[in-house]
Amino acid sequence: MASGEPFGSNYLLLRPEEASVVDLGHLLLSSNLNNRKFIECPEDVEASEFRQRWLLFTSVVAQKVLLLSANSFKKVGDTLEWCLNCLSSNGGLIRLFLNFLRGKMITPERSSASFLSVVGNLDTRVDLDKNIEEKDSKYKGMLSMMASKLSYENEQFISNAVRNHWHMDFLGLHSFWNDYQELWSTRAIILQDTKSEPNLIVVAFRGTEPFDADQWRTDVDISWYELANVGRIHSGFMKALGLQKNSGWPKEIEQSSSSGCAQHSYAYYTIREKLRAMLEAKEDAKFILTGHSLGGALAILFATVLVFHEEAWLLDKLEGVYTFGQPRVGDNQFGEYMKDKLRKYDVRYLRYVYCNDMVPRVPYDDKTLFFKHFGPCLYFNSFYHGQVLEEEPNMNYFSLFWVIPKILNAIWEVVRGFLIPFVKGKDYKQNWFMTVFRLIGLIIPGLPAHLPPDYVNVTTLGSLHELLEIQKSEDSKAD
Repeated sequence: MASGEPFGSNYLLLRPEEASVVDLGHLLLSSNLNNRKFIECPEDVEASEFRQRWLLFTSVVAQKVLLLSANSFKKVGDTLEWCLNCLSSNGGLIRLFLNFLRGKMITPERSSASFLSVVGNLDTRVDLDKNIEEKDSKYKGMLSMMASKLSYENEQFISNAVRNHWHMDFLGLHSFWNDYQELWSTRAIILQDTKSEPNLIVVAFRGTEPFDADQWRTDVDISWYELANVGRIHSGFMKALGLQKNSGWPKEIEQSSSSGCAQHSYAYYTIREKLRAMLEAKEDAKFILTGHSLGGALAILFATVLVFHEEAWLLDKLEGVYTFGQPRVGDNQFGEYMKDKLRKYDVRYLRYVYCNDMVPRVPYDDKTLFFKHFGPCLYFNSFYHGQVLEEEPNMNYFSLFWVIPKILNAIWEVVRGFLIPFVKGKDYKQNWFMTVFRLIGLIIPGLPAHLPPDYVNVTTLGSLHELLEIQKSEDSKAD
């Protein structure tokens, strides 16, 4: 691979920090992209349609806004997080007020085992569903989603939950470097279920934190590159996984900074080495990859790079990839390539989508953006009834025909939040913070549907029909 070609002969990279107002105006007027200092691409890549240029324009503008507001965004998130934990630590608003008057207010510690993230405050459940045993077909999905939810929390909270509530081995929380944003932006947790047969290692990638502007930049970045014989892939997600600036995906790298002051670990390379060591020590163990939202994209792309590097031994140990509310990550060629390889290595890919969740419906599946899902969609409606579909209904979210049904469903979800504990038990009681988001869903249907509570419910309450259908489909392909 030539040094001047980051990924090969076909790619498009956006550098929003270098775009001026004049540059953005020129982008809308001209189809020639390679003379724009904030766009890097080969000479033959053009945007002949205005819609293509408009999407590039909006992506760059959104990233610039996030760059400028990153500090304010973080301060708002930190303040909200602290206030939520202050309320819970003191037993609610009234007790907080009384404790303050008596000078006995409990101040939450961010690194403590009781401190919850904003995401964690939406769903405070920690224990696994005791009605679902290791041999149950729901077990791995439920464990994957709970691990994905835990990945948003601090290390002490995760360690306490895994060791004392789940009675499993916590193997660490890891942060990883992003060469393009030059910061530690990706996190994953690793745990081991020693009760299952064979032992199961779980790698859960963290999704987008609500008030982390750098992670939102990854989500709205529509840069892409074409990996030889694989297809076009969303490079924003690949950057978070450890894509190298000048060499793409070499099979081996030296993980250190250019200055030599600190080691820069990259998600793919670091986790791959840890898995090798753990699986060699426990020969009969298997592992699964999982994640919610952005974390789901990283999970399936981690498997993609394993396939690209022909890591046959590791792929033989990979039991499955379980994603929840995962956005699209590549084009149709990429999807066909991965379906063939996952079938070859007998890796199960289960992509859970709850109802009107907007995130699995982006980036758009159309001729302008080319992104497509692959593999079966495990789609669940707002009654948690599941079915296997090739694509979720209303696949690009914005549709006039779906406006009224989405609003009506959002109203039902508000009502269901009050009813469900009486029908399914107190474990399903919805807290006031999630109720606020349900009400926001009346204005932006599909936003609360993306949050962890419904995905946890899907894995515990969802019907088994879809799993039986997938198995039947796989058996027929094998025949």
